Amino acid sequence: MAASLGQVIALVLVAALWGGTQPLLKRASSGLQQVEERTWARQLLQEMRSLFLNTEYLIPFFLNQCGSLLYYLTLGSTDLTLAVPISNSLAIVFTLIVGKALGEDIGGKQAFVGMVLTVTGIALCITSSASKTQEHPSTL
Repeated sequence: MAASLGQVIALVLVAALWGGTQPLLKRASSGLQQVEERTWARQLLQEMRSLFLNTEYLIPFFLNQCGSLLYYLTLGSTDLTLAVPISNSLAIVFTLIVGKALGEDIGGKQAFVGMVLTVTGIALCITSSASKTQEHPSTL
């Protein structure tokens, strides 16, 4: 079963939601190192309180979870051999792009080459899937 254009767009959106929110979550949770309690239980409660009262953390967390919900819904009608590489590989690309936009050091030319190779590989997967469908139309 090949992925339709809508399914590919949904998986790219999943990747954007997962990857794009990672640098934001990292930045918003950086204050956790300052929370220090005597017991592990109190430490855990303080860290949870710190995160869940922080809208700078909650908004990207909510968007990230929306990506997970969309992924779950898309898996029912999409070939896993496309869904997993598209969403997971492109999530890394989106993480690098958003990280760079936030001023993080992402690795220079090597990171750029990695992103180009990743996108090229995903394009090959999609093209291969589309050509298989044209060669062997479904008999359902």
